[in-house]
Amino acid sequence: MFRGKNYKESAKLIDRTNLYDPEEAFDLVVKTSKAKFDETVELHVKLGVDSRHADQQVRGAIVLPHGTGKTRRVLVFCKPEREQEAIDAGADFAGGQDLVTKIQTENWFDYDVVVATPDMMGVVGRLGKLLGPKGLMPTPKAGTVTPNIAQAVQEIKAGKIEYRLDKTNIIHCPIGKVSFGADKLNENFETLMNAIIKAKPAAAKGQYIRSCVTASTMGPGIKINQTKLM
Repeated sequence: MFRGKNYKESAKLIDRTNLYDPEEAFDLVVKTSKAKFDETVELHVKLGVDSRHADQQVRGAIVLPHGTGKTRRVLVFCKPEREQEAIDAGADFAGGQDLVTKIQTENWFDYDVVVATPDMMGVVGRLGKLLGPKGLMPTPKAGTVTPNIAQAVQEIKAGKIEYRLDKTNIIHCPIGKVSFGADKLNENFETLMNAIIKAKPAAAKGQYIRSCVTASTMGPGIKINQTKLM
């Protein structure tokens, strides 16, 4: 794989055999960021569970104390009388059947999160095959199917993220921007990891957190010492 000069320079600062304490890891993330834009910092956590089993799913949502550094566009499905409430709370789009039709006919995906009131799920359910593969389908577990749409929208705008296992039993999440600095990144990291640890399924056996790696958009991966987390 071709690696650019900046990547190679950054990689020299990291010992790939070492497991770093979180504070040191995020200090290195900031130091190894060489891009001309404010890179996103991501966390990749491999868990000792089997996502094929319903009783070993790990999924939830958490508000990061310092947000993600990205303003997320929110679409709300609700009854006409609540559309203004959603917009006033900060939603970018609000509607009902009109938006369902727009998505079905125009393949419209100019939003990052979808929220729905429970009484709209009968309508929204028709979009399962379109929203599901993109991870946009609202669910009660993620707090995106709720009668409290104002609170849901405000939390998402404040930096609420959803974490969920992929098919390889890894959780991938953004936890901020390089410009946050090591301290704020570490606080966001601790908040997310505490939520993942609390969400440990009763059916999970053996070592729960197998590995934990952080990296900026263009930077090399830095391994975090997961034994310090449990």
